[in-house]
Amino acid sequence: MAQQIPQGLEMPGPAARSRSRVQSRALLWASRRARLLAPLMTLIVMVIFFSLVTDTFLQISNFQNVATQIAPVAVAAAGITFVLLCAEIDLSIAAVATFTGLVTAAIWVNNPFAISDVVLLTIVSIVFAILLATIMGIINGVFVAYIGIPSFMMTLAMLTIASGLAIWVGQGKPIFGVPDFIRTLGGVGTQVLGIPVIGIFALAVLLICEVILSYTKFGRYVFMTGANREAAEMSGVNTRRVIMLSLTICAVTAGLAGMLYIGRLGSANPAAGDNLLIDAIAAVVLGGTSLFGGEGGIKNTLLGLLIFGVLSNGLNLIPGLDFNFKLALQGIILVAALLLNVMALRLERVQTQTE
Repeated sequence: MAQQIPQGLEMPGPAARSRSRVQSRALLWASRRARLLAPLMTLIVMVIFFSLVTDTFLQISNFQNVATQIAPVAVAAAGITFVLLCAEIDLSIAAVATFTGLVTAAIWVNNPFAISDVVLLTIVSIVFAILLATIMGIINGVFVAYIGIPSFMMTLAMLTIASGLAIWVGQGKPIFGVPDFIRTLGGVGTQVLGIPVIGIFALAVLLICEVILSYTKFGRYVFMTGANREAAEMSGVNTRRVIMLSLTICAVTAGLAGMLYIGRLGSANPAAGDNLLIDAIAAVVLGGTSLFGGEGGIKNTLLGLLIFGVLSNGLNLIPGLDFNFKLALQGIILVAALLLNVMALRLERVQTQTE
């Protein structure tokens, strides 16, 4: 005699079992990609919110403004992503950016090399300034990786050095004069197919850094160095060289960001990039890149930049919002976004450990 199944305890049918398997797979897929999905969902929510509370947020001209505003931060953030992935920090990027911009403008205006050709003078001013930024990055890298000075202290010292040199170059005053090429590159009105050139340049820098991190041996070494430095060294990775090169790349991108700043403003100001350090690191961390190294990447940085840009722009568009309260509200929203990211990262780690 067949045993009867009590009412309410019937076995699920094929459709229910299939639906359960789909839900389990979807949950597993989402938990494995929580590092990207959390900032992506944050960005989507912000876009929907600001499109509902403002009349101009979804206009093409506003998106052009967002691209123009975050472009210098994006270039600097691309470089500092390398450093954070190595579990290091670079506090000097804002000062290096300001110094680079002032050197470029000073050479252009004063012409100390007595160059008569305008094109050659433009090339010399840009190359010389970027070369100085590169040297600063190399100095940071050598003292951190080979001498053993903590990156926090070394880059803090470089911040002071670069800030002092910037004030000395400009004598504490703005330099009103920028190469035409830089002005065109950083100009708000310069566009290609409706996209600001400054945004295209920033996207190109992000793409180059993504290729380096995702498709080269050096990129793999960066992740290995940040994830477990001792294990990387035992595997034959020259972690000191990786850290030095990462800090050098960070300084170069900071110099490029300084070029974009003076292009946007049409002058070199000693106080132009004061917020660059906080903005760049905030954008990178918002995207899900870990401050402790080994986790994240340029895709995360791009999402963080979009969150940061949309938030800053959207709050400015809300009518009647007090400026001082706007800054506080921006900080509160950023903390909430970071909290969501932290929870997502913990879910991802738990899922990884259980597999």
